[in-house]
Amino acid sequence: MAHAYTPGLKVMPCTLFRKKRLLPIPGKVLVQDGKEVEATDVVAQTELPGKVFPINVANRLGCMPEEIKEYLLKKEGDPVKKGEIIAENKPFLKFMKTAIESPIDGTVDTISHLTGQMMLREPPKVLPLQSYVKGRVVEVTPEFGVTVESEGTFIQGIFGIGGEVNGEILMAAKSPDEELMPETLTDAARGKIVIGGKHAGLSTIKRAVELGVKAIVVGGIHDRDLRQLLGYDIGVAVTGTEQVGITLIVTEGFGMIPMAEYTFKLLASRNGEKASVSGATQIRAGVMRPEIIVPGFPKNVTECKKDQGRGWIEPGDPIRIIREPHFGVIGTVKSLPPELTVIGSESHARVLEVTLEGGEVIVVPRANIEVLEK
Repeated sequence: MAHAYTPGLKVMPCTLFRKKRLLPIPGKVLVQDGKEVEATDVVAQTELPGKVFPINVANRLGCMPEEIKEYLLKKEGDPVKKGEIIAENKPFLKFMKTAIESPIDGTVDTISHLTGQMMLREPPKVLPLQSYVKGRVVEVTPEFGVTVESEGTFIQGIFGIGGEVNGEILMAAKSPDEELMPETLTDAARGKIVIGGKHAGLSTIKRAVELGVKAIVVGGIHDRDLRQLLGYDIGVAVTGTEQVGITLIVTEGFGMIPMAEYTFKLLASRNGEKASVSGATQIRAGVMRPEIIVPGFPKNVTECKKDQGRGWIEPGDPIRIIREPHFGVIGTVKSLPPELTVIGSESHARVLEVTLEGGEVIVVPRANIEVLEK
């Protein structure tokens, strides 16, 4: 049987998956192998060095660098309080006295008798690392983190912004082609993962931020709204670190595009359940997709799919078209012609035949689709 390799977008009712949770610098792992963890449990933590504040003691006291040791009231490693005198001279006339106060709470990091400078450092900041998903620790990486294994619903989107959040799923749309409007969002949406239909405008997103909504998941968004929300154009870098007060996931693409019915119904089946959401996206090498994860079996499902997909496409597989003129359209692979075909750009490419929902069959370049893994 003919088949072709293609990128995949996972929309799976239940699958077995693993999440590696690692600190950016060495720290301490707080859980053991085999431990059952909740999504908000801290599994590891480290300390980020505090900000350094240089003080030119020699310049401020009007002495040579090698002479500052005579005027210092603190030595390396000593704690200091903001406003505390850390160095002062001792002139014959008291009105000529100069005292240097600490600008921060922290410690004396280093003292240089060559430059005459004292370096003060703020206290370190504790960086906790949460599990992100509910599951079981199956691997421990000493000093860095763990790998958490879980079973549950796994849905990938096309594009997203914002970091990792956790909350209950709230269906705010009755159908996948219903637009998510500002008036739809009430106090009941506070702290929730709100699922909309085909689109969320800038006013809706701002309303969600005001209410304290954790995340919005919709079919599409206009790029101009995204630009106004962020204040800049997004390039090809990784998203997920944006500080806009909410995580946003687009499942279909840019524009007024209804959410895929299969995806909408799957999310609706998990309404009211706790989910883990990440908007992190990377579209170049090392592809990273935004995701919605709901631990546990959905209704009417008794067994989870253990594999993560075969990596190729065959006749009968569901696919999504990811380029114009059929952008966002979902269909089923009818056949995979082996010969090269002349396409609209007058170039030769390998194509496939796609059967749309209404029965229409269209020809699409293989590079213009992605498999919907279910």
